[in-house]
Amino acid sequence: MENGAAKKWRFEVKQKLNTAPTITIRLVVTTLKENLNKNDPRPTIPLGNGDPSAFSCFRVTPVAEDAIVDAIRSANYNCNAPTGGLLPARRAVVDYLNRDLPYKLSPDDVYLTSGCKHGIEVILTALARPGANVLLPRPGYPLYEARARHSYLEIRHFDLIPEKGWEVDLDALEAIADENTVAMVIINPGNPCGNVFTNQHLQKIAEMARKLGIMVIADEVYDHLTFGSTHYVRMGVFGSIVPVITLGSISKRWIVPGWRLGWLVTSDPNGILQKSGVVDCIKGFLNISSAPATFIQMQKTKSFLVFMSDSLSCPLHSITMLYMHQGAVPHIIEKTEEDFFSKITDILREAAGICQDKIKEIPCITCPKKPEGSMFVMVKLDLSQLEGINDDMEFALQLVKEESVIVLPGKAVGMENWLRITFAIEPSVLEEGLGRIKAFCERHAKKK
Repeated sequence: MENGAAKKWRFEVKQKLNTAPTITIRLVVTTLKENLNKNDPRPTIPLGNGDPSAFSCFRVTPVAEDAIVDAIRSANYNCNAPTGGLLPARRAVVDYLNRDLPYKLSPDDVYLTSGCKHGIEVILTALARPGANVLLPRPGYPLYEARARHSYLEIRHFDLIPEKGWEVDLDALEAIADENTVAMVIINPGNPCGNVFTNQHLQKIAEMARKLGIMVIADEVYDHLTFGSTHYVRMGVFGSIVPVITLGSISKRWIVPGWRLGWLVTSDPNGILQKSGVVDCIKGFLNISSAPATFIQMQKTKSFLVFMSDSLSCPLHSITMLYMHQGAVPHIIEKTEEDFFSKITDILREAAGICQDKIKEIPCITCPKKPEGSMFVMVKLDLSQLEGINDDMEFALQLVKEESVIVLPGKAVGMENWLRITFAIEPSVLEEGLGRIKAFCERHAKKK
């Protein structure tokens, strides 16, 4: 060796996690933003990602804001939280979920996470073992695929059928499962499709999972954000048929995605997840993982405690006011008025109608089903009507350059030559954005 140079660096990466490219929504949206025309004086219209918090009509409820401010000002929650979260917060989540379930969960079934994304990481890491595979919906949320690859889980896709309101193709799902399949994922209400599964279809999913001997991971981050004719039902209702891991958060329903407070819940009245060791794996991973911010979990409330003297008689001045600490999360969940949720769903219902109507005016785009939940709709591109645009990514790139409108190419969610459009923005801005898409398509239409 010369000049003390190392003979060989030992951190050289020899084996990649996976040779297939990992696509994330964040990566695609960032790429599109980099192609914006800086000379366009019009504001950019973000129809590509689902964060409505930037728009005043989706302002978070003051109840939630006050709960967080009180917790921070108390100076009592600058510490670390315990594994799985603080008990009052876990109890509040249980009470929230139990409203929709035929049996009762306990706080011990709840593990608080740093948003729903963290919950995805926790459960897929807990299930990873050599040779195992997981069944993911197509189209779906690409983070599941990215996290599965990082955990060396083989990915197998089952299709959602557009002509049947994006129901799961259960026959195809059964065909791709084998003895190494550990779980299937469903997202309800649907991202990216805006669908809501019926009670009957969820029961069929549960019975199929039981037949295959696998659990269901139910992503319910958009729970109760529904505005169509289909009644929302939690997958956990069928926990007595099949073990269910429920993932959720306050991000979407309370319009606070940046607060990063979610949960992973075992809906398993038969105790199968405990017996199989899955619960121990979840706890083990959480022990080496970050917990949600403590101040989000907690908020101070006043209480009176009596400090007793040596005798049983207690003078009045020995009664001292102290603070007992309940939760920001309990306060947010319990005290948010129904009017807040009604306002949000009314806006989404109006926006979904605008989306449906305006898309009908664009010849090269079709919508197979009006969205009934979440904040998204999947629409199909007919590229045969367009000149010089070969796929959905080219469409999105050209659109952002010419019209300053960002939409998500379907490739990002597993459906090439489709688009995912979010309608969780100001209705007037949504109308303008769809109008710009129409003008773009007319400009690029093939000459007849």
